[in-house]
Amino acid sequence: MSLFFTSVAAANEPSANALQALDQQTQALNRIHSVVVAYNGDIIHEHHQGGPGVASPANIKSLSKTVLAAITGAAIEAGVIESVDQPMVELFGEHLPSGIDPKVSEITVAHLLAQQAGLERTSGSNYGAWVASDNWVNDALTRPFVDEPGGEMLYSTGTSHLLSAALTHASGETTHSLAQRLLGNPLNITIRPWLRDPQGIYFGGNDMQLSPRALIEVGELYRNDGIVFDETGNGERVLPEGWVEASWQPRGTSRWTGDGYGFGWFITQLAGEDVYYGRGYGGQALYVIPERKMTVVITSDPSPPSPGGQFQHQLNRLVVGLLSPSENSAF
Repeated sequence: MSLFFTSVAAANEPSANALQALDQQTQALNRIHSVVVAYNGDIIHEHHQGGPGVASPANIKSLSKTVLAAITGAAIEAGVIESVDQPMVELFGEHLPSGIDPKVSEITVAHLLAQQAGLERTSGSNYGAWVASDNWVNDALTRPFVDEPGGEMLYSTGTSHLLSAALTHASGETTHSLAQRLLGNPLNITIRPWLRDPQGIYFGGNDMQLSPRALIEVGELYRNDGIVFDETGNGERVLPEGWVEASWQPRGTSRWTGDGYGFGWFITQLAGEDVYYGRGYGGQALYVIPERKMTVVITSDPSPPSPGGQFQHQLNRLVVGLLSPSENSAF
């Protein structure tokens, strides 16, 4: 079913025809659960065809990395950590395992956010053994260096998990508590507890539970340069000044898509527009298109098997259809 919201017509706002075409194209992709479109801060369209509803929490898989980056920015704004240049070991304090490579001291918060820690990946073929280990943090920290900190983008959920552990040790709070206090409360969204590792550290970079509507609020926070506005137009800064610009600056390149990667966000162009997006296994996606004042959320069936890399291109084409209605075509 679809639900339309009243909004002021504007040249950049998706037309009724474009939204109808979006529904038709979405229905051809039965793995998709929901699509939510916001324009200029208002939700203008919702389509739900399976799984949790648009107001219900969904497992967003690795899209959690984008949300974790927002939590990190909010933690810097709140003074929990100093800056992205702060070394990770300072945040861990006495919680570092013994026998680690001295090069670990070179890893900064920025390196963790941009997937540039330099440590051997825990994702892909290494993922199963990593999550089966009895200490995820120590396992990730004691893997060999395959590049220098700040070098190639090495997509690894273990790297994001180190960021969650760093936030926990630096703050004395759980990552979930930080998430709700510093991000959920200002955005008026609920972030439920999610999976923890054997030591009780909330999983950094996977398995967070947010509704599509909540994800719209996260995207809008970035579209509004880290400020959340109330109904009277008063703004509260949640992310540091300059955080969004820094987050959307390419620091590495995905070896699978060729898209740039910043602080938790992929960077690309669709229909001639600069687009920033987070993604997760199975077809979870959050898109922000600043010049078009648009935020789009897509959630899908997160269970194996993976629909493959081509599925991300199909999700991208749904967004292209909203940006270039005249180019709508059947898959």
